[in-house]
Amino acid sequence: MIRLLRKYKILFAALLLFVLFLFILINPTFFVKRSNLHIEINKEQLYKDVEYLVNIQPPRNNNNIESLNKAADFIIERFKSFGCDLEIQKYSVMDKEYKNIICAFGLKEAERIIIGAHYDVFFNQPGADDNASGIAGLLELGRLINENQLKLKDRIDLVAYTLEEPPYFKTDKMGSAVHARSLYEANIKVKAMIALEMIGYFSDKPNSQTYPSLLLKLIYPNKGNYITIIGKFKEWNLVKKIKKGMIASTNISVKSVNAPIYIPGIDFSDHLNFWQYKYKAVMVTDTSFYRNKNYHEKSDTIETLDFNKMSEVIKGVYSAVINL
Repeated sequence: MIRLLRKYKILFAALLLFVLFLFILINPTFFVKRSNLHIEINKEQLYKDVEYLVNIQPPRNNNNIESLNKAADFIIERFKSFGCDLEIQKYSVMDKEYKNIICAFGLKEAERIIIGAHYDVFFNQPGADDNASGIAGLLELGRLINENQLKLKDRIDLVAYTLEEPPYFKTDKMGSAVHARSLYEANIKVKAMIALEMIGYFSDKPNSQTYPSLLLKLIYPNKGNYITIIGKFKEWNLVKKIKKGMIASTNISVKSVNAPIYIPGIDFSDHLNFWQYKYKAVMVTDTSFYRNKNYHEKSDTIETLDFNKMSEVIKGVYSAVINL
């Protein structure tokens, strides 16, 4: 009898741990009040921004410096129009010069919220979703912050990163690695970093969404019609805040995953370099290759994007950032 009770206690404890794990993984939100914010997205400009980037030839990869510079110059001019403090962070790799572009709003000494997206592409693909969509979102956030003349308690840095893609992915030559290291070495306080990584591909077709594990497949929808916030277990509270902020102002379904980094895809963007320096960082994504089969292919074109849903994502991110 005692042995049986002990067995039940162990099973009960295991069940509690599993429920706790699921709670952390899913990070559920309840009774989120709708925001009074009126956020109007310029979808026509979103389209134009993506269109310009995908039409740069040859494609804006690490070898085509002129194309990367053309993309950078375009971003710089758009950033300038927002009246932000502009900074160009240059660095060299194998005698070639690359640059991050920073557009800062708010007090210089204030704690920073960093929103980043990369503007380079893998090999010779147009990179509409990966990651012209993220850059277009970044530019639209800049327009919203500027036009709404917000009184910011935090400094908001919008950063367009270079060299996120292979062959420099997960190396110290990534633009975000250079940026994160510079912040750490200067003892800059960072409240949160949000990476916009592929935010434009959605599908209502059954089984259009895949997952890296059976558990996730059982928990989450099989239709790729939602946006996801991804963070480590330790980012549970940050993910919840961002999730609530997004849900309050958007009409798109918002999911989240707090998971260990050994799950493939959890660290597949610029946020990973902020984790290295113990900064809190998350990724906002359409889940990349788990949904978009055009990932790193020449078929990653502007025609595959859903600008209505992308607009809802940007609404949500804007709402989350100004309420963080």
